[in-house]
Amino acid sequence: MLKTIVVAARDRERLAEISAVAGRYGLDMLLGRLGLAKNVGGSEPSDLPARTRQALEALGPTYVKLGQILATRQDLLPENWIEEFGRLHSDAPTLSFDQLRGDLEEALGEPVEAAFARFDTEPLAAASMAQVHRATLHDGQEVVVKIRRPGIARRMQADLRLITHLAGMVEAGSREARRFQPRALVQQLLDTVLEELDFTQEGRNADRLRADLSDNHRIVIPAIYWTFSSDTVLVMDYVEGVAPRNGEALRAAGIDPAAIADLGAELVLDMVLVNGRFHGDPHPGNLLCLPGNRLALLDLGLIGHVSGRRRQQFLTFILSLRSGDAQALADTLLIWHQGDQPSRERVVAAAEQLVARHGSGPLVLSRMVADFFPLIRKEGLILPPDLALIFKALITMDGVLGAIQPGFDLSEALQRARGRLVMHQLSAAHAPEKTVALLLELSRIADDAPRLLRAITRRLEAGENAHPMPLPDKRSEWTAYAIMMAGAMIAAAIMLH
Repeated sequence: MLKTIVVAARDRERLAEISAVAGRYGLDMLLGRLGLAKNVGGSEPSDLPARTRQALEALGPTYVKLGQILATRQDLLPENWIEEFGRLHSDAPTLSFDQLRGDLEEALGEPVEAAFARFDTEPLAAASMAQVHRATLHDGQEVVVKIRRPGIARRMQADLRLITHLAGMVEAGSREARRFQPRALVQQLLDTVLEELDFTQEGRNADRLRADLSDNHRIVIPAIYWTFSSDTVLVMDYVEGVAPRNGEALRAAGIDPAAIADLGAELVLDMVLVNGRFHGDPHPGNLLCLPGNRLALLDLGLIGHVSGRRRQQFLTFILSLRSGDAQALADTLLIWHQGDQPSRERVVAAAEQLVARHGSGPLVLSRMVADFFPLIRKEGLILPPDLALIFKALITMDGVLGAIQPGFDLSEALQRARGRLVMHQLSAAHAPEKTVALLLELSRIADDAPRLLRAITRRLEAGENAHPMPLPDKRSEWTAYAIMMAGAMIAAAIMLH
């Protein structure tokens, strides 16, 4: 079916490449399950997840991003698929600087030699979307220059058009695949890719996170040099440190692994539960440990956002688990579920299993999640995409902390985060701009109060005259409204005074 899809002429060449890659890696079984090819039948080959991961890597950055999003969906995919997609990487061959110079100088508006006091033409790192070089500004500041690969935006946009088209076909043609919510996954992919293609978004993410974490002087986020930055080029501070892969390497550099573990836990919980903005992929390659037991965050292209309500729900989930309250845990799971209403009794039974295994003792998120997701898959529960990314970020950071400080327990950090969350919500509720907005609204209500009270009185009088036996619920509704308005006027008078 792939070869017969009607697409715009500009995308046909790319579709032919996709079909060829699917054939090369023998993905007939997978395409059949998705309703995109004749189902060849038979059982799933044991190496299908590995072949699918290899095909995604061969297809390039858009499909790698899709696989990385699927790697967060442990509520949808079994462990062998999650583990394989977790191995997806975006490494790419380096380009000679001559291939990048034209685009870089167009973005800078001047020759490289004029913009920088020194520029290393040998790349520091290369990925599928960009290549990174070291440089020195004229004031002596050491920086890195991230340059978008030529032509990558056009190719990824073609991929996004095709994937969007395929998602509609999958959702219409496969009942099994509809459970994966393909169009919702593609929307998440669209948002992710379009944001990462525009390097100004990464720069803004860095500025926002730096502001969020400004009170914690042990967290370092590279400064962005906007004079040199654009949608295709990003210039930021060069940061040198040690990746948090094991405790021995940190100790050899004079860094205390226990202090870094405490700081990392505080950081990720503050980002997720207090600030509502977090690094979406805090693996060791995106973190650096610095002298003074400090921690730097790098590669801020993927940032997750958490609403205030979701923060409360997630904290309730963790605290219900730790307190052994299976009923509250089940309530949260049912709130999160997207789809047909499951049996509450079965969800409570699953919550009780989770409490029995992880309700006491050290809290190791990776172990808890290893039990949690199979349970919710068994009950057919589907999590919202933003929640899946939260779990992925927390699990990733938990793995980092456990690697440098074996046996690290997140429970104490969670208790501290609860206090910070409460204080943050109280301060946000009393923010000056909210107080002003409330006063203005109450002032407006006060101005309208005489007219509204007259209208209410007329309505009550008319109800008595027109309906000798008015319905009690209607009378109660208007009486309650009158009381509410009177209370609002009293509050307005006091506050405005």
